[in-house]
Amino acid sequence: MNPSTALATVLVDELIRQGVRDLVVCPGSRSAPLAYAALAAERAGRARLHVRVDERSAAFLALGLAKVSRQPAAVITTSGTAVANLHPAVLEASHGNVPLLLLTADRPAEQRGSGANQTTDQVKIFGGMTRWFHEFSAPGDRPGQQGQWRAVIGRAVAESCGHPSGDPGPVQLNVSFREPLTPDTDPAGWSESLNGRPHGEAWLSLRSPVRHEAAGAGPGIAPVPRTLLVLGSLADPARAADITELADVAGWPIIAEPAGMFRRARVTPHGPLLLSATGWLEENLPERVLVAGAVTLDRRVFALLRRPEVTVEVVTAMTSWADPVHAVHRVHDWADIERSHRVVAGCVDRIWASRWRAAGAVVAATAGPMVEASWPSGPAVARTVANNLPERALLFVGASSAVRDLDISREPARIAKDVVTVGNRGLAGIDGSVSSAIGAALSQPDRPAYALMGDLTFLHDTNGLLIGPEEPRPDLTIVVVNDDGGAIFSTLEVGAPEYAGAFERIFGTATGTDIAGVCAAHHVAHRTVDTAAELADAISATPQGLTVLEVHVPRTNARRLRRDLAAAVERALEDTSAD
Repeated sequence: MNPSTALATVLVDELIRQGVRDLVVCPGSRSAPLAYAALAAERAGRARLHVRVDERSAAFLALGLAKVSRQPAAVITTSGTAVANLHPAVLEASHGNVPLLLLTADRPAEQRGSGANQTTDQVKIFGGMTRWFHEFSAPGDRPGQQGQWRAVIGRAVAESCGHPSGDPGPVQLNVSFREPLTPDTDPAGWSESLNGRPHGEAWLSLRSPVRHEAAGAGPGIAPVPRTLLVLGSLADPARAADITELADVAGWPIIAEPAGMFRRARVTPHGPLLLSATGWLEENLPERVLVAGAVTLDRRVFALLRRPEVTVEVVTAMTSWADPVHAVHRVHDWADIERSHRVVAGCVDRIWASRWRAAGAVVAATAGPMVEASWPSGPAVARTVANNLPERALLFVGASSAVRDLDISREPARIAKDVVTVGNRGLAGIDGSVSSAIGAALSQPDRPAYALMGDLTFLHDTNGLLIGPEEPRPDLTIVVVNDDGGAIFSTLEVGAPEYAGAFERIFGTATGTDIAGVCAAHHVAHRTVDTAAELADAISATPQGLTVLEVHVPRTNARRLRRDLAAAVERALEDTSAD
């Protein structure tokens, strides 16, 4: 057996023993030993192999596979620019606390710095964005290596999953190979057995992550009667149910971004619109805002957190926490949630909480019909998708307008039971969304899977549709809101009328792309949807294969619709207060 085959065989075998089930391979010469080993594992029924020709899409596919399952997927690439193309997904995984394993093939040490083809400095190429880095030197035939190789794989999986730090994220393993790179599986003449531990056991036994008390953490969450829970994006979507259950036990109102898994929690509908009613909010301010997860979508939430009369406390499930406005007074470890149920049970100012519930009902009665009447619009499409998802559905939401449209338009009480909503909110970029949605769908085959994204987000990752005939294909319905450009910018300062002369060229960025043609080129089913009823019927049906539903909406009314919604909600709340 040649050394490259020996190393690759051991690495892939130990990854599988450590629980890795998805291997994403990008074609390349230097990484050939790992690719052969991954194919052999699939043929033996030990792992699922995904081959992708674009490394950026491959990395986002792996990120999507790991996002809900919380089990790392491994990406295998050749050397050079192939490794650099992993960087966007590495950044997202790092900031989003998603476990990810990067096996980057490299030239041996003697070829580095020599001008050898496809060679660059790959050592710690991702800087501080990885939880751990290790380099395997080019192997030779000598005893005592396989135990070291397997121990490194064990640590890599542990570090990626957050053991023992509690901080999951990407890990890079840079693997040097000398030729020959083609397989030689004859064990004769090799200096040691390459078999792992008996009965398929892992070389390194992993324990659960150690809980670390965050700085300033106390014995639990204090029973403050006027507490508002603000829920952002959590790395593990199942955590959303834990924190909202605590708020329900206490009786505290909840404003939640559309990410996570909810068990019918009393989430205030159209939360950002309620916060826009400054007069009502002034009379019903919380004493404390309890924040869990990364809050990224609405400036009105940040304005509330900045108010000096409001105490801000954060619950963190990882080793860091989000404090973009530098307003946090206290930080709680997630263990505080588990031990605070009895302490906070029923601890609420009932009159104040009832005002929040009543206001939520007023906002829903005002905004819901307006959103529905605005069809075709981004919020109307998002509302139709959300309200017609089947039970236990998985919804991947693209960044930019789509997630904000969902945030202002949805009514959580109308969403089916046990729906899980995820997105790439670590850095909130539009890159890799198609690939991540496909990965999420493949990781949860028992859930009906859907995705909602804008046209630019979709087009930014059309290589995600490059799925070969032998590759696993998801049952996934992707809804593309096509406003031919960047509608999100029209709702920001640059979309104000006084900047109209420059807007279309540098922010609107219309492409005029034929999305049906793009889908046809990739042999992906496509259908244009014209009415809300047609979209509702399509979402209610169980996804079969990969399908794109395209909804054309005008871009020019996005700013006005949000302004009109906020104004209508404020008037309705003023009228209610007057009564």
